[in-house]
Amino acid sequence: MRSPIRPSDIAPGLLVGEDVEIGEGSTIGGHVVIHAGSRIGAGCLIEDGAVIGKPARLAKTSTAPRSETAPARIEDGVSVLSGAVVFAGATIRAGSIIGDQAQVRERAAIGPDTVIGRGSAIDNDVTVGTRTKVQSNCYLTAYSTLEEDVFVGPGVVLTNDDTMGRHPRGAMLRGAILRRACRVGGGVVVCPGVEVGEEAFIGAGAVVVGDVAPRAVMVGVPARKIRDVGREDLLEQWR
Repeated sequence: MRSPIRPSDIAPGLLVGEDVEIGEGSTIGGHVVIHAGSRIGAGCLIEDGAVIGKPARLAKTSTAPRSETAPARIEDGVSVLSGAVVFAGATIRAGSIIGDQAQVRERAAIGPDTVIGRGSAIDNDVTVGTRTKVQSNCYLTAYSTLEEDVFVGPGVVLTNDDTMGRHPRGAMLRGAILRRACRVGGGVVVCPGVEVGEEAFIGAGAVVVGDVAPRAVMVGVPARKIRDVGREDLLEQWR
């Protein structure tokens, strides 16, 4: 049974569960729901209609782990914008922004100073590194890893199941790995288990079916290498 949530006079329409912590200087918008045990750090902004600590509800056929999750943890200076949902078990590190209507599932970890764009879905057991930018309407599939300073363009889809649901029960799904400072253009699809190397560049609309070498520039369907990223375009030249 879920722990009860009760009205609070901190903000209009706010509902708060038991043992919730809200840090000093945080601002809570209207009609927010904060579930039991959630931790919100100092100086955070939780905008109208956001939900923090939502318990996961899995389908009978889901292969996601069903173990009990820890409370949601929102570190100092985080912004969770209007209508966003942060599940129980998720961690949002300091200074990050979770965009309007985005969702961050259980056991996902969002690194410091990272931006998750409007309407993007971060699935369970995903790790996103420091200063990464995920644009609007992206899907980061379960068990994916994004390292620091990655750029993910709008509408990107990471996948983790070669069989599209026809695998034996208990088979491990393979998320994508996006290495440090790689850039993935709008509308790209990355197939299960693919690793995109450091500083690689994937052109818009590509379908990436195999591993990508560091600094490779890839375009097309299926994606093919056309050249290497020039030294002048490496992240270190733009800091």
